[in-house]
Amino acid sequence: MTRPRPALTGWAFLAPYAIAVALLVAVPALLNVGYAFTDHTGLTRDPQFVGLANVRRMLDDRFLLDSLQASLFHVSLAVPVRFVAAVGLGLLLAAPRPGGRWFRTAVYLPTVIPDVALAVLFLWVLNPLYGPLNQLLGLFGHAGYNWLADPTTARIGVVLMLAFPIGEGFVVVLAARRLLDGRLYEAAALEGCGPFGQLRRLTLPLLAPVLVLLAVRDIILTLQVNFVPAYVLTDGRPANATLYLPVYIFDQVFEFSGFAYGSLVTILLMLITAVIITGLLLLVRRWRVLR
Repeated sequence: MTRPRPALTGWAFLAPYAIAVALLVAVPALLNVGYAFTDHTGLTRDPQFVGLANVRRMLDDRFLLDSLQASLFHVSLAVPVRFVAAVGLGLLLAAPRPGGRWFRTAVYLPTVIPDVALAVLFLWVLNPLYGPLNQLLGLFGHAGYNWLADPTTARIGVVLMLAFPIGEGFVVVLAARRLLDGRLYEAAALEGCGPFGQLRRLTLPLLAPVLVLLAVRDIILTLQVNFVPAYVLTDGRPANATLYLPVYIFDQVFEFSGFAYGSLVTILLMLITAVIITGLLLLVRRWRVLR
């Protein structure tokens, strides 16, 4: 008789993912830290240790300062826009309504469009001569903007593009809202609580853990995954207004063969992301949002 095989433990299921994380995330991150203190160009086989030379170069880098300012401005504008859009549409379309399935599909559809294709589409949308956005403004008597030629409007143009692919956050909010017990809302209505009161006293507090998770995720995405829209729409221009850190790292590594310096800027990007997320979580804890 054959003996029954022991049931797989949780560690056995997690092992492939742990190995993948170690090989594709942890090892490259450690190599990145090591390269940051060398003169590696990406072309030489034997990089030499240079100590803090790259750090001193970073402290005197005016373009890096422009990139930091552009990235922080981008996060402060793009994260609230994406977050409010995802949460608002998720709550609005959670209730059954005529045509709701088509509206939900329309909200999610931009997420499945490749980033490059969406960026090329927005090159047309933001075109100052025949773009639909300027034509829409013309209906209200406004002459429109030369969107990608002015620093301020170029930053707004990138944020407008990123305001559309919000499907993941939208689906999470939609599912979380539908899991809430409807009897709570019936009881609140009997107590005279209107729709906005229910939103403030029931929906948002009950969804707080999900909303905090979405905010953290969106900060990471907005800081680190903004390369394609900035590179395709503006290539960091005008006047370095959209020279976000991922674009600057790409330029240093692939255009100027500064692999070591790009590694150091990557570490800086990770530290900035960690600081912002830590500040958000401390603020959430102070406000007792999750209690």
